[in-house]
Amino acid sequence: MNPANIPQEHGSFWLPPQASTTAPEVDWIFHLVFAISLFFFILIVGLMLLFVIRYRRREGVEAQKTATHNLALELTWSGVPVVLSIVIFVFGFKSFMNITVTPANSYQINVMAQKWKWVFEYPNGHVDEDLHVPVGRPVELTMTSQDVIHGFYIPAFRVQRDVVPGRYNKTWFQATMPGEYQLYCAQYCGTGHSEMTALVVVHPVGEFEKWLQDASDLFKRLSPVQVGERLFKIRCSSCHTVDGSAKVGPSWRGLFGRKVEFTDGTTSVADENYIRHFILEPNFKIIKGYQPVMPTFKGQLNDKEIGAIIDYVKTLK
Repeated sequence: MNPANIPQEHGSFWLPPQASTTAPEVDWIFHLVFAISLFFFILIVGLMLLFVIRYRRREGVEAQKTATHNLALELTWSGVPVVLSIVIFVFGFKSFMNITVTPANSYQINVMAQKWKWVFEYPNGHVDEDLHVPVGRPVELTMTSQDVIHGFYIPAFRVQRDVVPGRYNKTWFQATMPGEYQLYCAQYCGTGHSEMTALVVVHPVGEFEKWLQDASDLFKRLSPVQVGERLFKIRCSSCHTVDGSAKVGPSWRGLFGRKVEFTDGTTSVADENYIRHFILEPNFKIIKGYQPVMPTFKGQLNDKEIGAIIDYVKTLK
């Protein structure tokens, strides 16, 4: 999937395409503030340059003090910013409330952020590494983080919200154009911050339900090993590798059947029971050379999915 599928003609020099219902009003406020700032920048800098040239020091001319009190001028330069600030606040607060208050008929999706990956869970239990949504329907996201503060940011939708560990934050949007859009993490969250991206796929009318039904039953269209590989990419690839290099956790290459040493001096063979135990109770033993930071997947993966992951690990000779 390629973000180039976005209809670029809807964008502008300053901003990406307006692909949600809230994007136009956010852009309107942006252009309002930008126009006001530009006007006063030109006015003030222009007058400053005029005065510098017009009233510069000249040889043989003695400086004179001509400034006097001018009540009308002082009220003007105090009153105009106050009025403009009130106007900006009114429109900004209205837009803030529209973005914050979720419509009653919104489609619910849970979002889990972790270093350095997004995971999206749908009402039927399906989990995906990209965000799929229907066009023309409000979507509410309930978001939390497993580790540090992340920033959920979709430029084309003008949606940005912090994702905080230990609590739930919510945001919503209604996509207006089918296509593929880029999702970023907008908070620096560590060495892999720049890689923490995902696609937002907006399905045309009637196609989202079909996609969700097909995507939910991985075992119907994939072998157990292929399902295990897909689950690895979605759930585990941010901390583990399959090429032998170590990340936050040990690599899975050559793991099955290997003797693993723990920090307490004991060892264990990485067989089926070992892998299952570490998926469900990852910190009951700490692997030597690594920190106890792996989250539990109890309640997130069923026995069939855990079995598929084990089958995939067995192939990584």
